[in-house]
Amino acid sequence: MTPDDEKFLRRAVAIASRAGASGERPFGSLLVGADGTVLIEDHNTVVSDSDITAHPELKLARWAARELAPDVAAGTTMFTSCQPCPMCATAIDQSGLGRVVYALSSEQFEEVRPAAPPPPPVRYEGPALFDEAREPIENYY
Repeated sequence: MTPDDEKFLRRAVAIASRAGASGERPFGSLLVGADGTVLIEDHNTVVSDSDITAHPELKLARWAARELAPDVAAGTTMFTSCQPCPMCATAIDQSGLGRVVYALSSEQFEEVRPAAPPPPPVRYEGPALFDEAREPIENYY
């Protein structure tokens, strides 16, 4: 961890604090280019957007995939106030970002977050209709 890493990580935590103070969930992220320039920053907007996917890490990964050439994306670092959730981590992996630095691990987050009852489990069924379902995949690839 370099002094610049700590500076950018503190900025992500400050973004999270401002988000929490404004009624949003307290998470913040920024994407920094290889030269140390902040390319974009955002906070969680799950509440105001009524969108369960409006995590800052996901929004930044989507932006990077749209706006940056692969070689530029590979040179970036995402600084984020908490370890990305599995949804965001998958998007980050697909976006081609080079590095993620986070302040709070998932385990630490669970320790400091007020206890909440888990949501009811979703029932998944499948696989089914293999021959029909494989056709569009085979036709695409």
